[in-house]
Amino acid sequence: MCGRYTLTSAPAAIRALFQYDDRPNFPARFNIAPTQPIAIVRLVDGKRQFALVRWGLLPSWVKDPKAFSLLINARGETVAEKPAFRAAMKRRRCLIPADGFYEWKAYGDRKQPFYIHARDGEPLAFAGLWETWTGPNGEEVDTAAIVTTGANATLGPIHDRMPVIVPPVAFDQWLGAGTLASGADAKSDLDHALALIKPAPGDLLEAYPVSTQVNRVANDNPKLLDLFDVNGAPEPPAKPARSSGKSRKQAPDKASPKKTDGKTDSGQGALF
Repeated sequence: MCGRYTLTSAPAAIRALFQYDDRPNFPARFNIAPTQPIAIVRLVDGKRQFALVRWGLLPSWVKDPKAFSLLINARGETVAEKPAFRAAMKRRRCLIPADGFYEWKAYGDRKQPFYIHARDGEPLAFAGLWETWTGPNGEEVDTAAIVTTGANATLGPIHDRMPVIVPPVAFDQWLGAGTLASGADAKSDLDHALALIKPAPGDLLEAYPVSTQVNRVANDNPKLLDLFDVNGAPEPPAKPARSSGKSRKQAPDKASPKKTDGKTDSGQGALF
């Protein structure tokens, strides 16, 4: 699955890659989590459009969102068949800009987070689906999910799943014309999109361990991307002795994050 990711590239770089006319300004994000607003690129009237939606897809037929499970990922193997995703897969595909993502590897009774990103440092495009849910009072909520597939050679030792990564040359193929086509044309459009659901090339990505600070979604800063020594955290620098000769009891580290094993913490604010 993909439950955390980053978007750290400058807005101008994302706009240049995804070729939309909008000019949004947004800060770098180092720990994007489910239920937060996320950036997507979708087709509207045949043109690419930047939009903010909630991460966690809500199908249009859901009656009570509070009683419906959060759908942050859609398995690519069944995305065209599952009731929650099949309509969006046919007509509402999107691209989700990212610079990298996190996965957790089990080591006995603990889990070690890893950061995965493109070897060349360029942004990535996750394959996504979006939906608009309309409430009983006419309120509308746009939501999205990341399409996943089996892990490639880089991810395999860490996790068995990964996001579907769409190369720039295939952006149009994924976005397609499903919102306009019908009959045989729509089926062909869907088939072309389904062909992109596969692991990324083995040489596209690299992964390295990072601190468990990422487990807490309230932590959102560049230090989350620092390389972490899995063989043991570095020793803190020694403090000089007090001139009075008296020792002071060290206060507990209140900044230490609660271990959540990569699960969502509700302490994080909005994306923008």
